[in-house]
Amino acid sequence: MMKKLIIGLFALLPTFAMAAGPSVPLLESNHDLTDNASLQRGAKLFMNYCLGCHQMQYQRYERTFRDIGIPVEIGQETLIFDGSKVGSHINNAIKIEDAATWFGAPPPDLTLVARVRGADWIYTYLKSFYVDESRPFGVNNSVFPSVGMPHVLQELQGVPTARFEEVEEHGVKVQKVVEITTDGSGEMSADEYDQAVRDLTNFMAYVGEPTRLKSEALGYKVLGFLVIFFILAFFLKKEYWRDVH
Repeated sequence: MMKKLIIGLFALLPTFAMAAGPSVPLLESNHDLTDNASLQRGAKLFMNYCLGCHQMQYQRYERTFRDIGIPVEIGQETLIFDGSKVGSHINNAIKIEDAATWFGAPPPDLTLVARVRGADWIYTYLKSFYVDESRPFGVNNSVFPSVGMPHVLQELQGVPTARFEEVEEHGVKVQKVVEITTDGSGEMSADEYDQAVRDLTNFMAYVGEPTRLKSEALGYKVLGFLVIFFILAFFLKKEYWRDVH
């Protein structure tokens, strides 16, 4: 398992190195891992729009369904499209060789992307696509310049167009995206699309660290125990040293 995790991280490194690009202020995702409704909507979006190319090969369907409050039977019926068993890892059927040919490089596994890049980066990235006819898929991304994937959520958002301004960075003048607007052709309004992106980001943040809520709860219990233990130890010390002083 550890070997797979290490391999997965190394597979992500080229993607993150390319994404370093121009500095772009990150938007706040305000993700909430306690919001099961948001996590469920995010899971639906991921399975329908992302899983065709990207995997979450270190996460299992059953664990996911149980954690975010989806009955296993319903999850198996509505969110598993390739006949995989509910105990299987979240993999897709795309061949690595084919993916490398189509996209220039195999799409990275997304299990740990929220741990590596952060939820705010994911949220900003998903809202930063814009039309660029010079690119193979007709879109670019201000967070990830020369992105090698299509804008898979375009049918929901509509066609996004960027407005550029010339700015100076490190003594060099560059064209920088300052605003992205859509043509209103999407299935969702601007607010609805923003919520969808937040839901998807929330789900990916959960997958990056499924035990986070339990770990935080356990941490508070440990801190409480240490406080009580300190008080008891303090008074015990005073009792032992009473005669000495």
